[in-house]
Amino acid sequence: MSNSTVSSLTSHAARRLVGKVALVTGGASGIGETIVRLFQRHGAKACIADVNDKLGKQLVESLDAANTCFVHCDVTKEDDVASAVDSTVEKFGSVDIMVNNAGIADIAGADIRGVDLASFKRVLDINVAGVLLGIKHAARVMVPQKSGNIVNMSSMVAAIGGIGPHGYTASKHAVLGLMENAAADLGEHGIRVNCVSPYAIAGGMGLSHLPKGEKREEALQGYREFVGKIANLQGVELTMEDVANAVLFLASDDARYISGMNLLVDGAFTRVNHQFRVQKPNQNLPQ
Repeated sequence: MSNSTVSSLTSHAARRLVGKVALVTGGASGIGETIVRLFQRHGAKACIADVNDKLGKQLVESLDAANTCFVHCDVTKEDDVASAVDSTVEKFGSVDIMVNNAGIADIAGADIRGVDLASFKRVLDINVAGVLLGIKHAARVMVPQKSGNIVNMSSMVAAIGGIGPHGYTASKHAVLGLMENAAADLGEHGIRVNCVSPYAIAGGMGLSHLPKGEKREEALQGYREFVGKIANLQGVELTMEDVANAVLFLASDDARYISGMNLLVDGAFTRVNHQFRVQKPNQNLPQ
């Protein structure tokens, strides 16, 4: 085998989504943008669905425009989600991968007596109903294909209480339930459904939990120091690229028999009893 042939095979193997078409909600910024960029590097054609037209169009311009498109999409509106799926099929011929990434968080507050019902419902509309609509309309295309891959963005707050706001936490638990039901429902059609649940990331949605009026740079640094200090896995800072890589794995054929799984990208944070670990190693332990 020639060196050029080996190089070609190696390059193809490194590009894990060649020939695939992906639709990413909330894809114009943050983790969604990172997923879109990573998918393109791995050979996928990608449609960005987002309410932010300006950022979405700018992202398309920064990528391979022939293999990328943008569609305005409010995931709380079924017509928008259906149109995003139809536009992707019209542009690229199919939808092989659906990433339900769009989401928001409500204002942090420990006291449930202060929860604003309108805000709570808004979070569930986007984070839960939006995921349901994404799964529903992706399945409409994937079932006739007898193949497909749906990845939903959940959070570590679905695995442990007392970390996030009430609405956000409730919504991410619901996303896990939807994922499990959808995996059971769609398995007979060859469609895989999974979740990715990350630890806190400095930036994006994490800023919504910070005090109002704080400068962005100072807020980011303070938040980064805070989440780094309480993290279980030390010496590594979780980035959006880390989360996107987890989504890439589940979206690729490397995970071709994985369905119904919640992939925690949290450095074992939710597996640890943090109250117990207040003690330093070997402190006050019997000799």
